[in-house]
Amino acid sequence: MKALIAAAAMFAVSPAFAQAPSPKLDTSAGPISAQRISDITRELASDPYAGRGPGGPGEPRTIDYLVKQFQDLGLEPAGDKGTFVQAVQLYRFQTQPNGAYSLKAPGLSKVLQTQTDLRVETQRPVEHIEIRDAPLVFVGYGVTAPERGWDDFKGVDLKGKIALILINDPDFEAAAGDAVADKFGGKAATYYARWTYKYEEAVRQGALGALIVHETAGAAYGWNTVVAGGGESYDVVRKDPASARLLLQGWIQRPLTVELFKAAGLDFEAEKARARTAAFRPVELKGASFSADYRNVVQQLTSRNVVGAIKGSKRPDETVMYSTHWDAYGIGAPDAQGATIRPGALDSASGVGGVIETARAFKAGPRPERTILFGLWTGEERGLLGSEYYAQTSPYAAGKMVASIAYDTFHPLGPTRDVVLIGSGQNQLEDRLRAAAASRGRTITPDPRPERALNYRADHFSFGRRGVPTLLLMALAGGPDVVDGGRAKGDKWVEEFTARCYHQTCDRWETWHDYSGAAADVNLAFEMGRALANSRDWPEWNAGSELGAIRAETAAQRK
Repeated sequence: MKALIAAAAMFAVSPAFAQAPSPKLDTSAGPISAQRISDITRELASDPYAGRGPGGPGEPRTIDYLVKQFQDLGLEPAGDKGTFVQAVQLYRFQTQPNGAYSLKAPGLSKVLQTQTDLRVETQRPVEHIEIRDAPLVFVGYGVTAPERGWDDFKGVDLKGKIALILINDPDFEAAAGDAVADKFGGKAATYYARWTYKYEEAVRQGALGALIVHETAGAAYGWNTVVAGGGESYDVVRKDPASARLLLQGWIQRPLTVELFKAAGLDFEAEKARARTAAFRPVELKGASFSADYRNVVQQLTSRNVVGAIKGSKRPDETVMYSTHWDAYGIGAPDAQGATIRPGALDSASGVGGVIETARAFKAGPRPERTILFGLWTGEERGLLGSEYYAQTSPYAAGKMVASIAYDTFHPLGPTRDVVLIGSGQNQLEDRLRAAAASRGRTITPDPRPERALNYRADHFSFGRRGVPTLLLMALAGGPDVVDGGRAKGDKWVEEFTARCYHQTCDRWETWHDYSGAAADVNLAFEMGRALANSRDWPEWNAGSELGAIRAETAAQRK
């Protein structure tokens, strides 16, 4: 027995059997330059760029600067007609403020006020919208998810009707033990939670229009955010707008909805509870109707994407995409100090710097076997429009895109021990990022606010919705673990930036900004993408993802 104990002790201390020590923390950035990211951010956020609004006075200067960056790197043009520029045809819509809106139900006749009671918009090139006494149908969460055994519509005819839809996923308010609990990821939002999906599904179901019931918890923002656009919206120019957009879409206040349900003989909370069951069927509000009569100013404009490439040496039709948006919010109302330019330094001139540095790193090495695409998109702040336009028109098939990696809003806090991953748990790219981080003694922090659905609110998702595995590096979900200051410093910065400077005049380049942490994160994404670009690997979506079935439709292209 003593001999066995002695042997066990020997094995326990023997180097051959000891667990390998974790790598020492390494926050270096390889070929990625923090100084160049800072310089690019500073330049694009300066006053001559006028806040980089699409179609605004700063766009020509912005495009000239970005094209020169790609030219100087020696990238190959991947835009229109052998250039780096892709023209993006956009519509700008403005709901006029003097429209007439009303609700009727037994014992209820109510004139509604836009911005106060509801928000409405039309994203079709139609200048006068008139809807008279359209029936109202409550469709629960407005979700059709066959992979989860869920169908809120049950084949009910919505032609000529307005769909009333709950925000978020069917399991968002589920209690433990409910059959729906965790069926859609619990508090972690899926794409089915997004208002964009709900409008799209209402179109597919044949609805005339849709109103989403605003509840702050489910939306993750208050009514002030819903109406902040003041009736303005954008869309890409489409061959058949009616096949993709509702005649009327918008939001309605919860208290007004409760009142409407009561007049129709329904209890709103009870109907919400029924909507959290797979057996739910749409409910027409008996005797209730909605009317609208308003003007819609339609303006067509041209903005531009900037796209470059490094063609693959062996499989040029297979691609890895790196991208961000160049646009910000342009010129707006004066702030307390009289400033009107919203410069978009962190959101996302810093992301532009990251993409340009990634391209520089690839150009410094051997030509990859697969093609690398670098996209700088317009119109992200107006609904991912530039990336969506490219995804619709790209000569490269989505089925042969290996990965879509996006940068958006880097933090300026210096080196960090971790990478905060937006939308964690989605696909196998995360495993590769985790391995790259671990090799440098760093960790991955899962999305701390998955209910905010940030994973569906950046340009990578224009490709993700077509089945392409995606990865988003963005500093807005939660604070990183900063080497000098810890998680508390990171959380404080996120809270203050989002409350004060997000989309505002104070999102500007500052002398104290330290982009070394951003550069280290970009380097991890570069290393991961370089390995993919020189392999035959095809990362997949994790089991249960709503996007896995879309990817499976193009599986034959990857054989």
